[in-house]
Amino acid sequence: MRSFSRFLIFVAGLVLLNPGLLRAAPLPAADSPAFCVAAQQLLASTRMVGKNTLFTDMPAYRHSKPLVDPLEIFQVVSYAGKRPVMVSCKVKTAAHLRAAYGPKAAGKQLYCPDVTRLVRAQAVAELQQASQAAAAGKAAAFIIDENEPYSTGRSYLADFQLSYRGGDGAVHISSPGLYQDYDSWITWFLPEKFQGQSYCHLATVDYLKALASGEMKPGTAMTTVDDAPVRPE
Repeated sequence: MRSFSRFLIFVAGLVLLNPGLLRAAPLPAADSPAFCVAAQQLLASTRMVGKNTLFTDMPAYRHSKPLVDPLEIFQVVSYAGKRPVMVSCKVKTAAHLRAAYGPKAAGKQLYCPDVTRLVRAQAVAELQQASQAAAAGKAAAFIIDENEPYSTGRSYLADFQLSYRGGDGAVHISSPGLYQDYDSWITWFLPEKFQGQSYCHLATVDYLKALASGEMKPGTAMTTVDDAPVRPE
């Protein structure tokens, strides 16, 4: 229970430091187009609602590029059988939204691990509500890696482990992403389609609950190849 209490204190502190993380409702379901709309709002600390396309084939997602005006974003869901285990989102950065819509359009830029911490908090809450205290404690102890975002699409689309057991014995959760700093001088030398992009691969609430309950084991390999499972089987 001590670890769970420390986790609750950590979440409270995170929200105080980043008010944009506070949501009146739980994160949308992983297989809903509303998920990456929420991710856009969280990552860019914005109230803007982008038009989201939920792809059901990986090649279409791989080749997509979000737009700032009009705001268009993209999503794909990866499955293990019938269980959604990862949501991939392509959205716009806070700086790019401010440049296009004014200084009040977006606030502080957040990153993929920040959203994964919310996913973990929701998994813990749902396990507690289901009277699975032991599993909730395990989920609270998951370590969210501070993955540095990549600068190239090739790296973002590379295979990786969504979770793994570290040398410390703890379960680690990965949140690889891509980030292009729109305020950087480099932006002026980039084609418009590469400017101000913010991409994330995010573990789902269902996946973290399955890990915590023992239904799945750490070490899930993720891929973005053509035949990646993006529909429930």
